[in-house]
This record gives sequence, C-alpha cells and structure tokens, in this order.
Amino acid sequence: MLNRIVLMGRLTAVPELKTTNTGKSVTSFRIAVDRNYVKEGEERKADFFNIVCWNNTAEFVCRYFTKGSLIALEGKLQSRIYQAKDGTNRYVTEVIADTVSFTGERRDKNNNANNYPAPPLPAQFEQLPMSAHNDFENMPLDDDLPF
Repeated sequence: MLNRIVLMGRLTAVPELKTTNTGKSVTSFRIAVDRNYVKEGEERKADFFNIVCWNNTAEFVCRYFTKGSLIALEGKLQSRIYQAKDGTNRYVTEVIADTVSFTGERRDKNNNANNYPAPPLPAQFEQLPMSAHNDFENMPLDDDLPF
C-alpha cells in the first residue's frame, strides 16, 4: 500500500522538544498550508495539519524552526483513537514526518525570529581580507550576446 504525504506550510507555534520514558525525542506541532485557489473577493484559506516528528528529526525541527517558519516535510498519514478523561473516544489524524527540509526562504536581516540561523562561514573565508572576496573583473558589455 502507498501512504506518503508531502506538505509545505508555516508553523503555527514554536515547537517544543519532549522526551519519552524510553529516552526518544519527540515534537508535535501544526502547520498552516495555503490553498491554491482563491475566490474573487475572498481571503486565501488555509488547511491546518497536525505533525509529529521523532528522534533526530524532532531535534532538527526544534533547533531550526519557530512560529511562522516555512517548512517542507514528507511523511505518512496516520490515524489513532484514544479515550479522553470524560470517557469519550477521540479520533486523531496526523502526519508522521520522517523528512523535514528548509524551503529556501530568505532570512530577513532585521528579524531572524521566523527563520533559521545562518550557518557560520568556513574557516578559510574568515581568514581572508575582505578585498580577497572581490577579485572579479568587470566584463565589457557586448551587444553580440548569444542569448
């Protein structure tokens, strides 16, 4: 059987890392996924999905994503039943994400709150003077370009 789901949306809250009794890392969060179609005169609607990540994936999400971050993920759809404190059965459908990715969204230089931190520069670039990064020649403009 085939059970794969691919989603891209924004986190609705800051994900919290939790640990099970057996020492496994887990996080659950919701993402808002905009619908493609917008009726004229109406606002764009979104669907909200519950996501669960385990182990290294959970740690990755909690380290690099926050409320409002755009996230791409792949996983499987899973449903379960549990009994609430009042004795009624509750049905839950959630995505168990096994692959999580950055989306390529650019970081706002003034506000990093909605994006992941920039990775440090490799050591060989930190040692070079700033002029060493700008050794490019200006090319003369030519009207006979092949494109």
